[in-house]
Amino acid sequence: MYMLHVQMDLQSFAGEKTEKATPKKKQKAREEGQVAKSQDISAALLLLAIFLLLFFAGKSMGEQMKQFFLSFFNRYLLLELTPENIRNLMIEMCYQSFLIVWPFLLVALVISYFANYIQVGMLFTTEPLKFKLSALDPIKGAKKIFSMQAVVNLFKSVFKTVVVGLVAWLVLWNGKEDLLTLATKTIGDMITVIGKLIIQLGFAIAILLIVLAVLDYVYQKFQHEKQLRMSKQDIKDEYKMMEGDPQIKGKIKQKQREMAMRRMMQEVPNADVVITNPTHFAVAIKYDGETMKAPVVIAKGQDFVALKIRKVAEENSIITMENKLLARTLYAQVEIHQPIPEDLFQAVAEVLAYVYRLKGKI
Repeated sequence: MYMLHVQMDLQSFAGEKTEKATPKKKQKAREEGQVAKSQDISAALLLLAIFLLLFFAGKSMGEQMKQFFLSFFNRYLLLELTPENIRNLMIEMCYQSFLIVWPFLLVALVISYFANYIQVGMLFTTEPLKFKLSALDPIKGAKKIFSMQAVVNLFKSVFKTVVVGLVAWLVLWNGKEDLLTLATKTIGDMITVIGKLIIQLGFAIAILLIVLAVLDYVYQKFQHEKQLRMSKQDIKDEYKMMEGDPQIKGKIKQKQREMAMRRMMQEVPNADVVITNPTHFAVAIKYDGETMKAPVVIAKGQDFVALKIRKVAEENSIITMENKLLARTLYAQVEIHQPIPEDLFQAVAEVLAYVYRLKGKI
């Protein structure tokens, strides 16, 4: 019973997601659109960019709007409401509106791209757009609504609202003297005071939101890495998929060795001589003076393989000679299908000369 409990505990521990995600899993999650990203960064940077645009180009935009309204009153207000005049009025209004709005649209496009790029880099995937039946599961939906993540999001929203409200109150409180004296100012001065306060308020809120957005990105990154965590078994399974099952790889290597062994044994009948240890090593030598510059090792083996080489040699009437030192040296220094090194020419030549005399070749 105790061993059963221990085994269950070990299985439970192996299933716990305590390990960092592997690069392969991170890449797969990225391809599926699962990345650490804070939506607040885009909103905060966009807000800051818009107020910077108003700060540097607000005066010219105001002048442009002024000219538009002057033109409107001078050219169209007193005209007869004919279809042609109405059409011209609509075209002019759309054109002037576009001239005022297009800088904001361009800034929104650039900032949105920049905010996403600094968080996730270059990424384009249609995976999040695909229809998934699991998204319609009411149980999962309810779990998301009442999850800890939902509580955290609610807390973040309330906290941002309170902090932004506090900053707005501080900015307005700092400019209360100008606000209280608005009734005594001209329309131009009133617009200047209000515009100044709006710019100050916008910059203060934007900078605050950027700070909060950076903190939110750190939190989102932590949550993302936590969701991607793997168990030890997950890592083992992934390794098996990448490298292949060790048992299968072992069988493949065994098959490869067996095929190489059969090919080598098929070469033994072509040997001129087999040099042995006599029981531990066997090296088969072949030499053809017309096609080879030096004798070549066509087969070699140790222990069981050496025994098989000797057996094949006997079956094919290949002369076997015992030379312990030469057999060991050839086995250690020369690979199959490689020529004999120069320092062993003399020893091998003596063996071959002896074999040729036995065969009556010399």
